[in-house]
Formats: sequence, structure tokens, C-alpha cells
Amino acid sequence: MNVATVSNPSIAFARRRSPRARARVGLVAFAVAALALFAMWLVRPDWQSLPLRSALAEAARDVPAPVEDFYRRRGYEPLWSEPSGFWPFRRARLIPEAELLATRITEAMPKRRDVSAAVRAARGGDVEHVAQAELVLSRAFGDYRRSLHDSVAPARLAWLDPALAPPRDTAGVLEEVARAPSRRRYLDLIERVNPMYDALRRGLAEYRADWSRLPQNPVADGPALAAGATGPRVKALRHRLGLADAGEAPFDAPLASAVRRFQNVHGLPATGHADRATIAALNRGAASYERLIRANLDRAQAFPTSFDGRLLFVNVAAAQLSLIEQGEVRETMRVVAGSPAMPTPAMAGEIRYAVFDPYWNVPVDLVRDRLAPQVLRQGPSYFEQRGFEALSDWVDGAHRLDPRAIDWRAVAQGRIDLRVRQRPGGGNEMGRVKFMLPNELGIYLHDSPHRALFGQARRWVSAGCVRLQDADKVASWLLGHGIGAANRAAPDRHVDLPHPTPVYIAYLTAAPTGDGIVFYPDVYGRDPALLAAMGAT
Repeated sequence: MNVATVSNPSIAFARRRSPRARARVGLVAFAVAALALFAMWLVRPDWQSLPLRSALAEAARDVPAPVEDFYRRRGYEPLWSEPSGFWPFRRARLIPEAELLATRITEAMPKRRDVSAAVRAARGGDVEHVAQAELVLSRAFGDYRRSLHDSVAPARLAWLDPALAPPRDTAGVLEEVARAPSRRRYLDLIERVNPMYDALRRGLAEYRADWSRLPQNPVADGPALAAGATGPRVKALRHRLGLADAGEAPFDAPLASAVRRFQNVHGLPATGHADRATIAALNRGAASYERLIRANLDRAQAFPTSFDGRLLFVNVAAAQLSLIEQGEVRETMRVVAGSPAMPTPAMAGEIRYAVFDPYWNVPVDLVRDRLAPQVLRQGPSYFEQRGFEALSDWVDGAHRLDPRAIDWRAVAQGRIDLRVRQRPGGGNEMGRVKFMLPNELGIYLHDSPHRALFGQARRWVSAGCVRLQDADKVASWLLGHGIGAANRAAPDRHVDLPHPTPVYIAYLTAAPTGDGIVFYPDVYGRDPALLAAMGAT
């Protein structure tokens, strides 16, 4: 027997312990270790996510730089997943919002099969699979978020103010959702459609109920059909508009009323007689008008999800402006918009200030193409009598030039860019006030001395800016006072708005009204390109 062993009683006692006693000692040791780990977790709860964050850091090496930068800036804290089980076990799971997002992405973008595959793999709880699913979701979310506001239209809405524009880059989209107090509420919010889109969508259903259900038989081309007309064309017209068969009865009041209703909806002069334009519109068929509504749904998709607060909405195709407050149209008025040669662009910006009794700074292309040729034909007196003045350059303090000393032929040929402005006054093209929204195109809303233009049906004759039928009402709505009060001050006076007010300048050839969808002329010829682009998607 070993003497050392015998002389150490504790060792001898340990050897004599029963298996049950040794098991109790092991359990105590395990409990102490578990308590130590729990205490560590209480001090540093983020330790629980260490395996998931480590897996994200490893997997993020293979994703585009903007996504990797987003996760690196937040210390690889997950956005769509969370640990499951206690550290150091390498288990994780997707949060419920991730499953919801995956469903919406695959419904909206069926080609993104990688999303559903990654989510299925993550359901096993392996931390590497969850990290991969997290990154696949974040990359797909950028595409999905943009798709909610994207249009396939070649002439898209230009966002002049970043504060109004929906986020475009993936990192910006991810930052937006990371800042949201509730991810579920955020996902529901971005799915909301704007009031214009929603009204168009309801209008499409109403159009189908009102017009697509009618017979789609053709009406032969020929002379206009009006009261008293008879023959097979009248009978075909009556059938096309859903009226009861009246045999050989002539064109009567009920038929005229049905024609007038069709004309009101389809952007035609409501004469009540079927001229060639009306018959051509009837023969286009309801399906073609349904396609136009869907094309304008695509255009309307770009607008914000809500029309809260106060804003101005210009529909160039209707040559109309609406003053909107808390989603309700308070006022409407006619406008004069850009001609087909100089179209008003679709844009969204903010009106920051008004200029009362303004100068008109004539665009260089108008000086070249219109003003200089007129001076060459009529002489410098044409220039002076209309209140124009030429300046030496575009800096403050530029001096006036003698129009008789200007080489107008060189200006007309584009060899000289000449700064010209028109002095304030009754004949000034800006009228009494202009409302400014910063943009490089020089587009703004303004008064006009040419009042007769607002009485015309075709009001697309400006150089691109939007002329207002009732600028005084717009001034009162934006500033709280009209033009008369402001014009007691000096000419060309800048007045800041109490709050910048959004303005959306859109081009909708089918738009909702209180009486349903109304179609407007495609004055800029943009519909065919949009319809072709939609057919390719």
C-alpha cells in the first residue's frame, strides 16, 4: 500500500464516494458553470448573439459592398433574425417579420426563388443558414422596396427634393427599416398604395362594370351621326352603347344622352352627336381603355403612399391643378402647360417661396429661337416695347446692354448666349406672382396676363412652366394672403412660405374624378411607349 495515499484522508474519502455522490458533485459543477454563463449574459446580453453576428460577418464578405457596409456599421447586428437558445450554442431563427417579408417578395417577384430557398434552409435553426437567409432577404428587400414605387414609363417622375423621394439605394432602404420602431408596421406601411393609385384601381373596376360589359360591335365610319339620322350605323351605335333595340328608329334624345356620356368619360367634346372622333373611340374597344388605365396605374405608382398635409397636384394631361389638404381636394383650377414641342416634365419638388411682381428671366433657348428672330424681323423697338432688357452676364450687378449694339443674328444662330429678362408690369409673362421650386429646368408655377387661354379646351401652349388660372387663390392658400397685399412692397419681392409645400407635376391620361375615370388626350404622345414597355415586362 502506498504510504502517501494512506496518510491523506481526503483522498481516501474521495475514493470511497459512491457513484451517486460523484453524480451530485458533477451536477453542482454544471450548475455553477451555467450560473456563471447566465451572469455573463446578464452583464453582456449581446454575447448571446455572438455566433449569429460572427456568421453574418463571415457571410457578408460575399454580398455587394453597400449591404456589407450596412451590416458592418451596425456591428453585424441582425435585421431579420435572432439567436435561439443560450450562448455558446450556435442556433438562430428568422423573426416573424422575415417570414412575412419573404412571402411578399416571392409574390411580387416570382423570379426571386433564392428567397424562398434560403428561408426554408434557415428553418432548421443552423446559424450559418440563418445568416445566409438574413443577407438574401436584405438584398431582395432593396429590389422589393424600389419595385413598390418604380414605373416602367420611359418619362418617369423626377424627384427634385430628396426628402420627398422614396429611398433608391439598398443601404438607404435597409437604414429606413432599421430605424422603424416596428418592422411589422413598417412592412404594412410601405405596402399601402397612394390615394391616386387606389382611386385609379377602383376606377378600373368601375370602368369594367360600366363600359366593358357593353357590346363591342364596330360602328362603320362615315359622316357624323346626330339627331334625326337613320340607317344601319345608327342601329349599330345604339347597340354599341347598350340601348334597347329600337328597330329603324332615328337618332333620338336617349341615344344622344348615351353618346354624350361616352364622350364625357373618354375625353371628347360632349356634343351628343357621334362625329368621326367619337366613332373612332368607340371602335377602339373597352379593352384598349382598360390598358390605358393600367398604364396610368404604373405612372401613379411613383407617388407617395399618402397625401397627408397640404400639396399641389398638377395633371398636365388634364391641364388642371388641384389643391389637396389631408388627402381631400379643396380646389381645382385650369392651367396652361407646356406645348408638345416644349413639354412640362413630370416632377416632384417643394415650393419654398413666392416672387411677387417678378421679372421674367427668359430661357436662353427662347431668346435664341423666338425672341432674336422677332428682333431681326421687327427691329430693336420690338424688344424695348415689350419691356425686355439685355444684361451683360448672369452675375448680380450685371449692366444693361443697348439692344441696338447686340449682334442678334449671332444670338439667333446660337453663337452668343444672351441673358434677357422682362421687367415687371402688366405685360410680363409671369403675371403678378411666380411660385418657385428649385430645379435645374427652370420650371415653376406662375400667373399669366393671357387670360383667354384658360377658356380654351387645348391649353398646352407654354414653354414648359405651369400658368395658373387663379394665382391669387394659390397665393392665399400657400401664404395666407393674396397678391394685392404683397404687391404693396417693392417689385421682384421674395416671400418665403411658412412651410415648404410639395408639388407633384404628373402626366395622367386616365385619372379618377368624383364621377369615375376620365380619359385625357395624350398630347405628348407618351402612351404608346409606356404601353410597349409594359408589354415587355
